[in-house]
Amino acid sequence: MKTSLYNYAFVLIILVVSCKSNQVAKQPTPANEVEVIIPCSGTDFFTTAQAFRANSIGESSDQVVAKKKAMTNARAELAASIQTTVKTVTDNYINSREFNNVEEIEERFESLNREVVNQEISGTKVICEKNTRTAEGRYKSYLALELSADQLVSAYNERLSKDDRLKIDYDYEKFKKTFEEEMEKMGN
Repeated sequence: MKTSLYNYAFVLIILVVSCKSNQVAKQPTPANEVEVIIPCSGTDFFTTAQAFRANSIGESSDQVVAKKKAMTNARAELAASIQTTVKTVTDNYINSREFNNVEEIEERFESLNREVVNQEISGTKVICEKNTRTAEGRYKSYLALELSADQLVSAYNERLSKDDRLKIDYDYEKFKKTFEEEMEKMGN
């Protein structure tokens, strides 16, 4: 359990640092280098307070496989981002609620987290897609996905409301407020 907590913390730190990196002033490209523009990436495709976003590239000699690789990688990145954020929200929410049976509640939230992420990740929408063919005849698929933060909170609310043990101590408004605060941090 502690190992997974450290993994979550590590991913969150990377996410925060990468989100903050877009605030750095543009640096000129060194004279002996060429800037590479990657489709479906950049500041327009970062996670914001309103939506989780992820992008990826897939490459293969088969066009369909290239697209599947990009989709699989982007979904995995999106799921990791969501799980990290929701884990932080859950920890903050549980600590602020001061449950007597904190360990049991944490375990139930973690289980619920996996279920909701697995269910909601299939409802993501493609916000950018570019397909290219390289000079070597290989296919590249550039893809960016998005999942509404409100949609995710609603899914959590629905699942939490159905769990009899969690429902007793669950406060939707408090959970949503904690979630929105965490999303604001990511959007900055």
